[in-house]
Parts: sequence; C-alpha cells; structure tokens
Amino acid sequence: MVDYVREAERLGADSAWAAEYWAGDALTPLAFLAASTSTIRLASGIVQLGARTPAMLAMSALSLQALSGGRFVLGIGASGPQVMEGWHGVRFDRPVRRTRETIEILRRVSAGERLEYRGELYELPLPGGAGRALRARMPPTPLPVHVAALGPANLRLTGELADGWIGNSFLPETAATFLDPIRAGAAAAGRDPGEVELTVAVGLELTDDVEEAGRRHAEGYAFTFGAMGSAGANFYVEAFARQGFDEDVREVQRLWLAGDRDAARARVPTAIGLGTNLVGTDDMVRKRLRRYRDAGVTTLRAGPAGADVPARLAQLARLLELVGEVNAEAPAAAVAPAARPGRPG
Repeated sequence: MVDYVREAERLGADSAWAAEYWAGDALTPLAFLAASTSTIRLASGIVQLGARTPAMLAMSALSLQALSGGRFVLGIGASGPQVMEGWHGVRFDRPVRRTRETIEILRRVSAGERLEYRGELYELPLPGGAGRALRARMPPTPLPVHVAALGPANLRLTGELADGWIGNSFLPETAATFLDPIRAGAAAAGRDPGEVELTVAVGLELTDDVEEAGRRHAEGYAFTFGAMGSAGANFYVEAFARQGFDEDVREVQRLWLAGDRDAARARVPTAIGLGTNLVGTDDMVRKRLRRYRDAGVTTLRAGPAGADVPARLAQLARLLELVGEVNAEAPAAAVAPAARPGRPG
C-alpha cells in the first residue's frame, strides 16, 4: 500500500488513514509512510482508547508528528466491548468520560505542561506513591485530535474538545443526526463549529451497474449490524435507527444473530448501500458530492473499489477530478480554505 499512498499523494489526495482493530496497529504504518511521503496528511483512523495509557498515546503521537514534519492527525475512538474486553482485556466502561480525559491529558502533554491530572478515570501522578509529575522531553507541538463518535453524547464532546470528527454510518440527507450535536457541543464551549473538521467514510465505485453495486455495498452492512456489537449494544445499529432505518437494521441484526446470514444480507435496504457511499455514474457521484458539501462535510475518507492498486488509483483520480468540479461550482463561503471542502482522504 506504500505505492498506493505515494501515488494518491501525487494525485492530490489530502490524507491517508490507517485503521486499527485486531490486526496490525494504526501507528506503525504511519511512521513508515512518514518517511515515504512528503505532503499528504497521515491520520490514525482510529487508535483504540484503553489499549494504551494516555501518556503513551501522547508519546507516540508526538513522535509521529516530529517524524512527519507536522502532518500527523491523531484519530481516537472508544471502540466497543467485544474488542476492548476480548482483545485488550480492558473494561469497556464510561467511553465518553474516557475520551474526554484522554483528550485533556493529550493537550497537557503536547503543550509541554507538567502532567498533573485529577480525573474520574485517570489520576496522575497516582496518589500515595512515589510517582512524580513529569513534563514531556519533547518541544511543545500542536497535535490535531479527531474523535470517532456516533452517539449524541460523544458527538457533543467532539464539538466541545476535538479538532475533527471521524464519521461513518452517515447519510447526508440525515446529516443533522450527527452534526447538530457536534455544533451544539462547540457552541456550548464557545467555539466556532467551523473549527471542527467533519470527515466521513465513503466507499467509491464508479460504475454503470448501479443496482448491482448498491446491493453489494448494502449487503456488506449485514456484518456490521450483526457482528460488530452485541444484541444489546451495537453503535452502528443505533446510528442507522436514528436516521430512520430502525425496523430494518434491527431485523438484520436479529437474523444475523439467529444464524441466518443470507437472509440478513438480503434484508439490508439498498438505500443504505447507495446513501452512505459514492456509487454510480459520474453524474450520480457529482450529485452525491454536492449533498455532502451542502451538508457541511469537509473531508471524505474514500475507499476506492478495484481488484488491484492501479484500478483503485484510477477510481481515486476520477473522484479527485469530480471533487474539483464540484468545489469550483460551490458558493464562496463553502470553499473557504479553512473548511477544506470535500477533499478525499
């Protein structure tokens, strides 16, 4: 994928994102890419909170910021109980509070402050011990922090504290479900909501066979609704339920958990596959890009379809051309440089 990212950088893509779940970690590949690229932003999407102490996370982030010449974006997220408790052996408790305290600690470390912190989950130094309040032995460094959030409380926290939002399960037609809480959190903190970069994940498939592609993308969600969570706690199910798909997604989840995987795939509405991705002809994708732009999305984290790297790069190159066309027709306020409208990651 190094060749892919290098070529994406040459084509003009804004950022490259590395994931973390129960395979490789998100940070090591970005360190390698820091030495192999020169302009593209390098972002973790996401680092799982609880897998590292906040101070260890700050150390790694500051190292990546130095290695990349200031191009690193720290994307964080709480993950879920299946991964945190099953893979990391860390209790999945109070995820919003853990996100808040981690960001506050990250800010202190990156600002060069002595690390003294009294939170509900973290207390530094530990009381009654030999620990000392230390200061990072690296120069104070700006550290952009983006938060993956789906629920209303975490979305408000994102608006209050974060530099950006890592969004998914997003349809621009129901953008208010996510963006209203972010903007409310920013306003309550006295921030301009426009300071928060709004990034959204999209699959990309330029094709004339729209029905087949849309159906295939929809069926992929059956795993998300059925396996990425439990019957009582699936953040993706809840996110789509709040966007008007309550009956659909809960039935998909029920069928998957009952073992009927084929029926679960067939039950996912095609509208979900088409609505959350860029699928179709050039004209169709242009229309979708306008919807994302008008909803307020500033960066698209695009995953191009293709059997190999050249095929994926061809799709990405065409998307960048379409984004340029849509940005050129946008009102002046929508294309202000600070907003970074619709740039593919």
